[in-house]
Amino acid sequence: MGKVKVGIVGLGRLGRQHAENLAFRIPNCELLAVCSVIQDEVEQVQKEWDVKYAYTDYDEMLKNKELDAIFIASPSGFHCEQIEKALHAGFHVFSEKPLGLYLEEAVRVQEVVNNHPDKVFMIGFMRRYDRSYVYAKKKIEQGKIGDPVLVRCYGLDPAKAINGFMQFAKNNYSGGLFLDMAIHDLDLARWYLNAEAKQVWAIGGAYAYPEIAQLNDAETGAALVKFENNKMGIFVAGRNCAHGYHIETEIIGTKGTLRIGTTPDKNMVSVFDDNGVVKECSDGFLERFEQAYLSEAEEFISCIRENRQPSVTVEDGVLSTALGYACKESFETGELISVQSPYKTKPLSI
Repeated sequence: MGKVKVGIVGLGRLGRQHAENLAFRIPNCELLAVCSVIQDEVEQVQKEWDVKYAYTDYDEMLKNKELDAIFIASPSGFHCEQIEKALHAGFHVFSEKPLGLYLEEAVRVQEVVNNHPDKVFMIGFMRRYDRSYVYAKKKIEQGKIGDPVLVRCYGLDPAKAINGFMQFAKNNYSGGLFLDMAIHDLDLARWYLNAEAKQVWAIGGAYAYPEIAQLNDAETGAALVKFENNKMGIFVAGRNCAHGYHIETEIIGTKGTLRIGTTPDKNMVSVFDDNGVVKECSDGFLERFEQAYLSEAEEFISCIRENRQPSVTVEDGVLSTALGYACKESFETGELISVQSPYKTKPLSI
């Protein structure tokens, strides 16, 4: 086939990065349409990048039969509905995480995806495409650390981003600390341990920003997860990291340990001045995972052209959402929660 023609919905920080990758950095791809409810965003991108079509109505974009695929980078609460509509309209679909804010709707989306086996569907767990995380996975598969038994993850957003988060959360777009932030780490643990979660206990609080408690959420939280075969996961997530964007992962095995991102270095430069020797830190997720966001989009386009499905499946989205939901429920109730099968769910409030 020729170039894959893509329409993207959502032009916020991450959406704009995805749009730029699709427009300028991926061979055999054409960004044909952009969509946002914010008129100024649409007009700016269309003008600056010479995009053929621009929409403020998602349903109108889905009527465009020149498109091959839809790339969803809108707020989390819209993902499920937009995925279903795009698949029913006959498009291949990429959706940012999480799959949805409600577990039952994530399960429903999986059914819709499975009913369209001729369409490529991909969920945006971009860390699986980060070179360091991929390298660690290969080391595990090669037996370098024996049998992995514990995964420890830190996911800490920079404190300077708190105002942007508060606006996002007040619009009910977040889903909470564990579904919005920790879900990447929860997915990685499932991937590295090759096991599903059985029980979880989560705690946390709003320490520097008590207004987050009014949203029934935590500013900093932690979860202890028991996986199949007594494997373990320790997860710390927070929105008040003074030194920058800190993403760290450790995998402990029976014969060794792997660590990824032990210090969140911005680059290989050390600054020597009156502050001593300083290693600057990454400012945020777009900087730290720039390569991974590009690589996952490249994989999506390659899957369409090669008529195959990606290794990250809709089931990964459902199971990681189930674990994130269990963490959220444990935090809210203070109880040890057994992680139930996501295919026998009842509605949970957020």
